Amino acid sequence: MARYIARIRNLIPGMRNSDSNIPPQGVSVDMGEGVYGKEKDQQKMSFYNPLDPVPKYEFYAKDTWSGRIKSTRPSLDILRKPPDPDDLPSPPEEDGRPKVKLVRFGWVLGVMIRCMLNIWGVIMYLRLPWITSQAGIILTYVIIFMSVTITTITATSVSAISTNGKVYSGGTYFMISRSLGPEFGAPIGLLFAFANALACSLNTVGFAETVRDVLKDNGAQMVDDVNDVRIIGAITVVILLCITFAGMAWEAKAQILFFIALLLSLVNYFVGTVIPPGKEKQALGFFGYRAEIFVENLLPSFRGKDGSFFRMFSIFFPSATGILSGVNICGDLKDPSGGIPKGTLLAIFWTTLSYLLISVTVAASVVRDASGNLSDSLSLNSSIPCTGLGCKFGWNFDQCEQNRTCNFGLANHFQVLATVSGSGHLITIGIFAATLSSALGFLVSAPKIFQCLCKDNIYPYIGFFGKGYGKNQEPLRGYMLMFTIALAFILIGDLNTIAPLISNFFLCSYGLINFSCFHASLTKSPGWRPQYHYFSKWTSLFAAFLSFILMFLFTWWAAVVTFAIVLFLLGYVTYKKPHVNWGTSYQASFYNMALSFSMSLTGVEDHVKNFRPQCLVLTGPPNVRPALVDFVGTFTKNISLMICGNIIMEDEKSCFPQHSTDMLVDWLNQRKVRSFYTSFTADSLKEGAHHLMQASGLGKLKPNTLVLGYKMNWQECKPESLQDYVNTISDAFDSSYGIAVLRMMDGLNVMDDLHSAGRSSAIDNLAFDADEVPQCERDETDRNSDISDDGSNEQVRSVFQTKQGRKSIDIYWISDDGGLTLLVPYLLTRRNRWKKSKLRVFILGGRETMEEDRKDMKMLLKRFRLEIEDIVVLTDVDKPPLAKNLQRYEETIAPFRLSEEQTGGDIQELKRPWKVSNKDLEAIKPKVERTVRLNEIIKKNSIHAALVVISLPVLDVTCPSSLYMAWLDALSYGIHCPVLLIRGNQENVMTFYCQ
Repeated sequence: MARYIARIRNLIPGMRNSDSNIPPQGVSVDMGEGVYGKEKDQQKMSFYNPLDPVPKYEFYAKDTWSGRIKSTRPSLDILRKPPDPDDLPSPPEEDGRPKVKLVRFGWVLGVMIRCMLNIWGVIMYLRLPWITSQAGIILTYVIIFMSVTITTITATSVSAISTNGKVYSGGTYFMISRSLGPEFGAPIGLLFAFANALACSLNTVGFAETVRDVLKDNGAQMVDDVNDVRIIGAITVVILLCITFAGMAWEAKAQILFFIALLLSLVNYFVGTVIPPGKEKQALGFFGYRAEIFVENLLPSFRGKDGSFFRMFSIFFPSATGILSGVNICGDLKDPSGGIPKGTLLAIFWTTLSYLLISVTVAASVVRDASGNLSDSLSLNSSIPCTGLGCKFGWNFDQCEQNRTCNFGLANHFQVLATVSGSGHLITIGIFAATLSSALGFLVSAPKIFQCLCKDNIYPYIGFFGKGYGKNQEPLRGYMLMFTIALAFILIGDLNTIAPLISNFFLCSYGLINFSCFHASLTKSPGWRPQYHYFSKWTSLFAAFLSFILMFLFTWWAAVVTFAIVLFLLGYVTYKKPHVNWGTSYQASFYNMALSFSMSLTGVEDHVKNFRPQCLVLTGPPNVRPALVDFVGTFTKNISLMICGNIIMEDEKSCFPQHSTDMLVDWLNQRKVRSFYTSFTADSLKEGAHHLMQASGLGKLKPNTLVLGYKMNWQECKPESLQDYVNTISDAFDSSYGIAVLRMMDGLNVMDDLHSAGRSSAIDNLAFDADEVPQCERDETDRNSDISDDGSNEQVRSVFQTKQGRKSIDIYWISDDGGLTLLVPYLLTRRNRWKKSKLRVFILGGRETMEEDRKDMKMLLKRFRLEIEDIVVLTDVDKPPLAKNLQRYEETIAPFRLSEEQTGGDIQELKRPWKVSNKDLEAIKPKVERTVRLNEIIKKNSIHAALVVISLPVLDVTCPSSLYMAWLDALSYGIHCPVLLIRGNQENVMTFYCQ
């Protein structure tokens, strides 16, 4: 027994035991080398069963991302029915390949420093002092805090989403797509990747302009201003590309150097603010910390065409777009769930603190306007009147202030930080570090996002760029694509018109991230269990709306362009409907809405005006009877419930594939049939249909009409099968269901067509021998059902998928059933394929009262508001039928008749419900003659009809099953078009009243 259990364990990955001896139940088992061959993977077994393991991490992991060996728990079949040891295959051998340790980053290097480098950009060095001079300290703080509010809430939303399960590479795209679905995630992923590529070119151009200015100051200009930027920018982006090709480890080392340079430049600035300024710095407007300067710069002083609050806001906000830098490389982090919240929020805290300190210190020590001329010192020109702020510090800048010709000071000079700092060269190095680090970060982020989008196959023709190389699966092709895009915009040399669009892309991403968090929280899905709890769905919603509003307040045309692109890409994904299942919050919201509406529907009373034929269709596997599926789907689509029921015989369920349900649902979706599918295991068709009629549906969404195909082989099949079929119809009548039976001349089962085309994998019926059982008998149940997973291009077409033209739908309303016989044909004419078809109604009547009968029926149909082409009164149904037709009927029932000897004494034959006695035949003879005659009339009048609808006779409880089937056969035999035998439950389903 121990050796037997060991063999089974060896077959289950992750349960192989290095020791051949099996320990007692509940004792630890040495699982061998685990993480990179260093950790021991201990496995314990439940005391219930020596093959039943206790809960284990590897059973739930989808891959080996953490380095652990992927494991599979034993199936229920193994636990319940252990296989024969002789039938077990040999266990797989280890490949012996060495384990490679991947490069992963912690939260400090991978998230916090990376975010800080991208947040600290050119804006901080070259625009923050200028924004402070325009908006004043108070409004600048408002701008900073509003920006931080959006970024902080977005960071909490990102933290919640990233801690709600394992986050792979793809960053923003991955989170939005897995939260809101591919419809929103794919457009934002594509735009965000493009925005990152443009942001890389923008920062590279900023670096190139700074280098160009340094070269000009030293008399080393190469060509001219624009071409110098192009040359320097092209060389720079090539160097950055080489760093990314070297791998994430080299990229991280370069980022550390940039971070150190930034810290030195900031320390250099703050040290410079406390160093007493010399005459040269005073001439530039820097006087050290002075209360007068601080008070003067508290309030705004907007100047020029950019002088407005929201313009200042739009210029500053791009400096906050680096908060997703850690998220964008989440696939390269050791612990994304723990590192992203901690690193992102700390990066926001430190960068916000630096912005606040820089703004207040520079506004407290530098005046708005300064000439830069040493001759403006009052010590040299004491006789000139002086009224400006500089007069208090010994400098007269009144002339340039009044003439608006000052070139220095907060409002005029972008290099104020270099003026204030202890060493201007360190500030220049800081600008280089900020621009290059941001450019490098964006160049790395864009291909990572795009690679994830490519692997999801949402959009065509981009899969080529998703291929990864090396142990870290670096997207080298993606790097080249983003490098090409960045280089193209660098060669343009002017990104002023592109910058607003970039800001809108980032704001749109922030808005959708916050909306993702809000939506996931609102749906209350059991799968929404983030480890990070410090967030609120309402703050996320507030930040989402604020982001979208700011898009239009910053640059309305850029916002319109962004939304237009998103809507176009969203429309494409919605139309294509990619085959992905990510457990999104939209899926959860659909469930919530369906549940809520279903519960609300239970309180709504039924009314005849709202009646809908909610159909339970006994299709078997739907792809075996496509015509039946198409017919019912035509008049139920988008207006009522349709359930395809498949009754599997108890002794044949093992022959039915376990994945058949998914395959059949896919078949229905490919055929665009809006139907549910359910299967039920039973001993008979009647039992299965009875349980389905009782249990199918939800609340008021419950079937009220049973639809099944006509049993073409009722004469050849086993008598028990015939009785089972008729009992199903009888049980439907007992359950107050409406009944519809569809008959076609060639039958409904297309099994032979599928086999002949070689497009199916039939499920063999082990209970029958194909040589002994005729094909017509194998059609009787669903046991020989075909399960086809072919695409929609290979599906069998039915007559109900073609346009019917101007053919008629002939309704033989023989018995009043409440109106279902009329309602179903009317619903068919509301569809495009049947909208040109005309309705004709045939009723029974006498010659003397024919006109009166037609008039009464016309008035009734007019009250029903039905457009009827013609009303025909049948007056010759009582005529005797043709002898050959009556003889055919007698031949069909002959095999089921009791002989004279059996009638006299064989008790067992008398008890069989499908046997017909002479007494039964005599009782039904008048009905049969009229039925055969009606069949003759139908074949004559409806020769050009597209569909014939006939009232279904109600089954008498004493009527033998064979006699009832012969009755139905006589009624519908020989009609060239599809025939629908239908009967309501005698309750009104149509009314001409308004209440």
